[in-house]
Amino acid sequence: MNRTKTITHKGINIFYMDFSNAKSVDEIADVISESIAFIRKQPHYTVTGLTNMENMFFNNEVKNQFTSFLKGNKPYMKTSAVFGMSGLARILFNGLMKITGRDVRSFEKFEDAKEFLVQ
Repeated sequence: MNRTKTITHKGINIFYMDFSNAKSVDEIADVISESIAFIRKQPHYTVTGLTNMENMFFNNEVKNQFTSFLKGNKPYMKTSAVFGMSGLARILFNGLMKITGRDVRSFEKFEDAKEFLVQ
């Protein structure tokens, strides 16, 4: 599917996960699987992650997948940011942060999220 890649911004490697325009549970599960294959092979607390959630489909099953994904990634992540969420998605996202104990910052734009990650 190739919706994940490593990008470099100001000398920092960022693992980019692209859920944009994903319209089904299966599409989202594929991106999660790709992401897990990379993230969970890295040393603990070393991954800088950036997630694109523009126009992403969201339902209870997706929420459950993301809950498990976020919890499982916690020991590997140094810092994380997401961008492109609508108002409703942002509300659900805030709930996921409480459930998973993660501190993932939310931004409206790609550039703002990238800048945060390299500070």
